[in-house]
Formats: sequence, structure tokens, C-alpha cells
Amino acid sequence: MNIGEASAASGVSAKMIRYYEQIDLIPAAARTEAGYRLYSDQNVATLRFIRRARDLGFSVEEMGALLALWRDKNRASAEVKRIADDHVADIERRIRELESMAKTLRHLASHCHGDERPDCPILDDFADGAAPPEPAAKPSRRAGFRR
Repeated sequence: MNIGEASAASGVSAKMIRYYEQIDLIPAAARTEAGYRLYSDQNVATLRFIRRARDLGFSVEEMGALLALWRDKNRASAEVKRIADDHVADIERRIRELESMAKTLRHLASHCHGDERPDCPILDDFADGAAPPEPAAKPSRRAGFRR
């Protein structure tokens, strides 16, 4: 099948398929005499594997490691589990960071009147006590400029 068909069958865009080939995440596709890429059912299965791993947030490096383990029938599942557990820990860390950001912004927003007054605790917090910069000067006319 051609790249468009492989894309439709796998859910991976043609652009990403070419990128994955370029970075050697997947092997280069076979080519027709005219230079068109040809993909097998196994190639599509690999692309579906990548799509699922990507949907779960794995990095390209992690996907490469998981693909190598998937292809290795003598693998130890402990290594797969370690990669998954490490990824879960990273996701949970990011969730905590995002929850902390949301809590901080909720707190700041609750103290902002949100009216026509210029006082804004959100901007004050961002500036951390620094005075706001002076407004930018209007561009001056260049010497010799005439209307």
C-alpha cells in the first residue's frame, strides 16, 4: 500500500511517517521503480504501535525502546514495565505541576476585581514587585522625512 493508504490504516499522518523513517524509528519503506513508498501490513502494525504509544505521551526515544522490546521475542517484560512505570511517574509529576499552576492562578484570579481599575494582583505577582516598564516611545520622524 502507498503512504496515503498506510496513513489511513494506521492513523499516523504521511508527514509523520516520513519523519519516523528519517529518524530511523521505523525502517525505510520499500520503493517502487518510480520511487513511491510501499508499506506492508507489518509496517502498518508498527505505525499503529507508534500511534498508541504517542497517544499515551511516550517520547520518540521511549517509543524506540518500546519498539525494540516489542520486536525482541526474548525480551524481559521487566524492562517494558520499567519504561511504563517511569512514564507514569513523569505524567504524575506533570499533573502535580499543572495542579499547582491552576491553584496559583485560581488564587490570583480570585483576588483580581476584574473591573475598570488598573490594580491587578495577577500582574503584580508576575512582576514580583518590579515597577512596570515605561511605555515605548512613539517613533520619531527621521531627519529629512517630509510629507
